[in-house]
Amino acid sequence: MFIRNCWYVVAWDYEIPDDGLFARTVLNEPLLLFRKADGTVVALEDRCCHRLAPLSMGRKEGDCVRCGYHGLKFDGQGHCVEIPGLASVPARARVRSYPVVTRNRWVFVWMGAPERADPALLPDNFSCDHPDWQHVPGYLHYDTSYLLICDNLLDFSHLSYVHAQTLGGSDEIAHARPTIEPIPRGIKVSRRVHDVPSPAYHAPMRTSDGNVDRWFVYDFVLPGTLLMDSGARPVEDAPDDLSRALRFHSCQTLTPETEHSTHYFFQEAHRTGMGDGTLARTMHEGLLVAFEEDRRMITAQARMIARSPGVSMLPLAMDAALVRFRRIVDEAIAAERD
Repeated sequence: MFIRNCWYVVAWDYEIPDDGLFARTVLNEPLLLFRKADGTVVALEDRCCHRLAPLSMGRKEGDCVRCGYHGLKFDGQGHCVEIPGLASVPARARVRSYPVVTRNRWVFVWMGAPERADPALLPDNFSCDHPDWQHVPGYLHYDTSYLLICDNLLDFSHLSYVHAQTLGGSDEIAHARPTIEPIPRGIKVSRRVHDVPSPAYHAPMRTSDGNVDRWFVYDFVLPGTLLMDSGARPVEDAPDDLSRALRFHSCQTLTPETEHSTHYFFQEAHRTGMGDGTLARTMHEGLLVAFEEDRRMITAQARMIARSPGVSMLPLAMDAALVRFRRIVDEAIAAERD
C-alpha cells in the first residue's frame, strides 16, 4: 500500500526533453511526461485506452501525443482528440492525467485525487535551485522497498560502519543520541557529534587539520523526503563561529516505483564561493561512492528479508526515528482508506 494523496518526485527537470517523451513508473503506474510549447510539463497515463500500448512508444505532436500503434492522438488533459479513420471520438476515449508541479528543478506528480492536489504540501527543496548554493543533481535506482531506504536515512548511526571510509570516519556518530521532534507530516532529527576526526568526504574542502564538531539536522517528511542542514566546525572554534565551518544543504527524496523498487533523487549543495568551481562535482562523486555503500547494504538486507519472511527484526533505541516515521506513513494510508 502507498500513500496516494501526496506529491512524488518523478524526475529532475533536465530529464524531460523539450521535444520528446519521457516514461517512468511511480506507485506501479506507468507515466508519460512531455513538455508543451510553453515549457510546462504534462503527465499522462502511459497506456493507450485502445489496445493498452505504451504511449511513450509514440510521438509528440505539438502539445499532444500520438500513439505509435494505431495513431490515437491525446491532448495534455488526456482527452483523445483524433482517431484515424473515425469521424468522431467516443467520450470514453481518454487516459488519466496527473497534476504536475515543477519546483526548484524537481518535477512532482500528484498520484491521488486531482482535486486534493495542494502545492502547499510541496517540500522546501530550495537548495536545488538557489544562487547561494551549488550542487550536481543525482539519481539512483534501488531494487528494494522505499521504506527500507527511509529507515536508513532516519538512523545516521550507520555512518560509523557502512561509511567508515567515506561519510563517517568515527564511531562517535553511532554513540551520539539524536533528538526527535514532531513536525507537520513528518519528524525533525538532530544529531550533534563533538570532537571527532574529519571524514574523508571533507578532505577536498578541509579548513583545519584537527578534530571537528559535526551536526546533522534534518526534516523527514511524507512521502519520504529528507531536507538537511549539516556541516563541521573546527573543534577549537567558538560554537557561534562559523567562519571556518563547512556547511551543506541536502535534498533527498524517495519515490516508490513498485513495492520492491525505488527512485532515489538526491543532491548535497555547498555554499556558493566555496572551492575552486569543481567542488560540487567532487562532492557528487564522493556521494556516489557512499550511496553505493548504502545500496549494497540495503539490497543485501532486502534479499535476507525475502529469504526469511517469518523472522522479525529486534527493535532497539536507535530505531526511534524510523519507527515514528513508519507510524506516520501507516496513519496516512489508513486515513485515505477511511
